[in-house]
Amino acid sequence: MNRKLMLALLGAALTLSAAAAEAQVYVRIGPPPPVREVVPVRPVGHSNWVWQRGYHRWDGGRYVWVPGAYAAPPRPHARWVPGHWARRPSGWYWIDGHWR
Repeated sequence: MNRKLMLALLGAALTLSAAAAEAQVYVRIGPPPPVREVVPVRPVGHSNWVWQRGYHRWDGGRYVWVPGAYAAPPRPHARWVPGHWARRPSGWYWIDGHWR
């Protein structure tokens, strides 16, 4: 296949995947209160792992609880910023957690 055509197709695919990743779903029903979790002891040998608390995920027609878990930070001194639901006039939308 022509090199220019391949590059054009690759660029289009990357653009479409980036646009899909930024799409937000708005939910008219607010999320339920968080489930109380008992935070387990950190896994042995992983003293730098961080607890990422659970959250309610929208599953197309209802909220589903995703339990918390420990995760290894991507770099030293990284801080986990939890995801959360935010409200706008058009409904509720999820803001992903991220490392800072």
